Amino acid sequence: MATRNIYETSFDEDVQTDTRSNQCPECDGQVTTNAVETVCKDCGLVVDEHRIDHGPEWRGFDDDERERTGAPLTAARHDRGLSTEIGHGTDANGNELSSQKRRRLARMRREQTRGRFQSKAERNLAHGLGEVRRTSSALELSETIRDQACRLFRSAQNENLLRGRSIESMAAASVYGASRCNGLSRLLGDVIDAARVEQSRVMNAYKTLNVELGLPTQPVRPSEFIPRLASELDVPADIRQRARRLAKQAESTGVASGVKPSGFAAACLYKAGREEGRWLTQAEVAATASVTVTTIRSHRDTLDELVV
Repeated sequence: MATRNIYETSFDEDVQTDTRSNQCPECDGQVTTNAVETVCKDCGLVVDEHRIDHGPEWRGFDDDERERTGAPLTAARHDRGLSTEIGHGTDANGNELSSQKRRRLARMRREQTRGRFQSKAERNLAHGLGEVRRTSSALELSETIRDQACRLFRSAQNENLLRGRSIESMAAASVYGASRCNGLSRLLGDVIDAARVEQSRVMNAYKTLNVELGLPTQPVRPSEFIPRLASELDVPADIRQRARRLAKQAESTGVASGVKPSGFAAACLYKAGREEGRWLTQAEVAATASVTVTTIRSHRDTLDELVV
């Protein structure tokens, strides 16, 4: 009898309540609300639904209050980070495992590695995303830029742009393209050195990404290269500020358009150093910006005409 009373007085999701304060936006009919949704009784329009909470679930097993959720989804891995990682020598609490359990885990890891990739395309995707992560780490890029580069590489594979090109070159081009889309002052030589791929192959892959995917790349201004080159040349703050003013003036007049921004920034630092009494050599500045000495002299003459 007690059990029957409990079930009779319990909450039922099918029990509907009238919501007289709100009317149906379609027919001005009567709206009812249950535990799942808000529905119009006349026309059947679903006015509102209870949203599913996609946030983390917490559950305290002990005093440590461990989290029951796993790692968040990430674009940096081919499986979005949903695969299970099997440990080696300890359990979740850090306790040492017996030899029998360690052998069992070794067999499980071996079988998991064999069945990790369902196709050759998935294996290539995992290798390419690994190259993107390694290059981004070597360049000390943020996780946001790294994830954008991973999504760019995934889009390139979905569009069959990897055919006839190496995975390493396309991964390096994805990192460079993500940096360009965010307006970062990254030299192509830096990406090539980190990726250890030939420059011509990376440039070919980047041009393909830019044309086929329509990358929203932003033009890099010479003033954005001033802090980085000044730090590498170890120049004082007054020369850095003067070089930045020269670069801003050149950008406002349009004389810096159509030139390599790093070379023009190096010329600004060279001219600012001469004005402040610190003689930076043309060879030193050109080597830092990865340009020739002739480029530095040409941009210096342009700046001399601009200042005069």
